Amino acid sequence: MSRISDEPVVLATGGAGFIGSHIVVELLNNGFSVVVIDNLVNALKGNDGGPKPESLRRVEKITNKTVTFYNVDLLDIDALKSVFLKHNIVCVIHFAALKAVGESCEIPLTYYKNNVMGSINLLEVMKEFNVKKLLFSSSATVYGLPQKLPLTEDHPTGQGCTNPYGKTKYFIEEILQDLCASDKTWSVVALRYFNPIGAHKSGLIGEDPNGIPSNLMPYIAQVATGKRAELKVYGNDYDTLDGTGVRDYIHIVDLAEGHISGMKKVMDKAFSGWRVYNLGTGTGYSVLQIVHEFESASGKKVPYSIVERRPGDVASSYADPTRAKKELQWTAKRTLSDMCQDTWKWQSQNPNGFKG
Repeated sequence: MSRISDEPVVLATGGAGFIGSHIVVELLNNGFSVVVIDNLVNALKGNDGGPKPESLRRVEKITNKTVTFYNVDLLDIDALKSVFLKHNIVCVIHFAALKAVGESCEIPLTYYKNNVMGSINLLEVMKEFNVKKLLFSSSATVYGLPQKLPLTEDHPTGQGCTNPYGKTKYFIEEILQDLCASDKTWSVVALRYFNPIGAHKSGLIGEDPNGIPSNLMPYIAQVATGKRAELKVYGNDYDTLDGTGVRDYIHIVDLAEGHISGMKKVMDKAFSGWRVYNLGTGTGYSVLQIVHEFESASGKKVPYSIVERRPGDVASSYADPTRAKKELQWTAKRTLSDMCQDTWKWQSQNPNGFKG
């Protein structure tokens, strides 16, 4: 199989999902050429009936640039190799994963197979094609139950991980560290996300969960549009300002800009080995603070009821983003109000998400 082009490209696995699509926008706007692979487990086919996911069709509309797309599952090594044969891939950003915390507790084998085996397949193919620059989409769930706050990158990981999803991210991080220790020519940056919310300011792309949302913000947004009757708040007896759980929420576009900074680090010839960064704001907001801020942004009432705590939920979790600021020159700039307003613009313009 001959190459389609010798142009250097960035491969984004899972690039049609909520996080991936926003980062593809920033990559294109920063002059990178992008190839996306996705098995569409967290994305929808295009409304034009074509093979390209609707999220990427809208990315092209936002950026006025083209995204090359392949419907490929990381568990299919031959299909994965075919993409590396066709393109001059110089760096990989690895988003592809099953990601619902609750679901991971119900079908753990599916999560381990998809997330861990898929990552090992990707790394083996990268090694075969001598592509050794990787930006890994990790998660604050690797910290488990916080032993201290704010969470710094040297906080222990893998201890008290409360769900299989978080454990898959922890295991992949361990695999990547072992790989970098065994071969000094690898350059790997892991970005530990806190809670990405919001949407692109155009309102064209945003979070569009399949079925009942497992994340707070899309659930609130669907209640505000009348799609769901009320929000269930899991516990109001935590040791927090109003008794509800506190999390570090970060605007998805701030997160995307953090990936551009991470890319520059990975592509720097002077860098090799393993480095990890928190992507968060450093500020925690409670569930009820989010609800009230969203009501202000949308002008809609968000009815809610208090129910029992969920097992595994912690009272508070928020980042210390100092390392990213110091080493990547990155800091989150957008406010909670921005996050709520942009989510509302997306949800109100797309009440049925990408289905139109």
